[in-house]
Amino acid sequence: MEQFLSYPDQWRLLAPLGLAVVLCTLIGLERELAAKSAGLRTHTLVGVGSAAFMLISKYGFDDLLSSPDIDLDPSRVAAQIVSGIGFIGGGLIFVRRDAVRGLTTAATVWAAAAVGTACGAGLPLLAVAGTAVHYLVTRGYRPLARLITRSSTVPRDLHLSYADGRGVLRAVLSICTERGFSVAGMHVDREDSTDGVDGTTRVASVTLSLAGRGSLAPLSGELSELPGVLAVGVPTEEE
Repeated sequence: MEQFLSYPDQWRLLAPLGLAVVLCTLIGLERELAAKSAGLRTHTLVGVGSAAFMLISKYGFDDLLSSPDIDLDPSRVAAQIVSGIGFIGGGLIFVRRDAVRGLTTAATVWAAAAVGTACGAGLPLLAVAGTAVHYLVTRGYRPLARLITRSSTVPRDLHLSYADGRGVLRAVLSICTERGFSVAGMHVDREDSTDGVDGTTRVASVTLSLAGRGSLAPLSGELSELPGVLAVGVPTEEE
C-alpha cells in the first residue's frame, strides 16, 4: 500500500491543516458578524484550501523527487494560490451608482488565503500574526477612519429614493443645510414604479454630493424618517 503513497507520514499534515481551519474560521467569523457577502464558510474554505494546496506542493511529490531527472519548485503552487484567489476577490467587488463596494471583504478573502498558505508552509507564527492583524485592521481601524471622516471636508455621496411630487427633495435639502452640510452637486434620475394602492407612482432617485464635517450616518437615519422617503444609502469602499 505504501508504494502508492507519495508521503507515507500523512498524519503530520493534519496539524497545519487544523490550524488553518481555526485561524480562518476566526477571520470568517468577524466577516459573518459584520453581515458581509463572504462570511464564515467562504473564508474558512479559502484558508483550508490554500493550506491544502501548499501542503500538496511541499509533500505531495516526495516520491518523484527521488528521481534525479525530476526537479520541482514548491513555490509555484503558492504563486498560483495568489493569482487564483483573485478571481474570488474580483467577484466580491461591484460598482453601483459610482460607489465601489466589497473591497475590504475581497481583501479579507485574500488575507485568509495568505493565512492558510502560511499554515501549509509551516509558518504558524506568521499565520497567527496575520489573523491578529486582520482583527486590528477591520475592527481597530474603524474609529480612526471615522475620525478622519469627521475632519474631512471632501464631498461625499448620499443616495436617496423618494416619491416624487410631494416636496420631499426640498425637505431633504433643508435638513442637510441645517445639519451643517452644503450640497456640492446633485444628480437626479426619475423612473416609474407601480404602487399597489395609487396605481403608478413616480419615484425619484437622487445622488447628493454633500460637503461638510461629520458622519453621514446620523443624517441618513434622519432623512429615512421623512414621509415619502423610500431609501437612503451612504456608499463606502470599506465593505
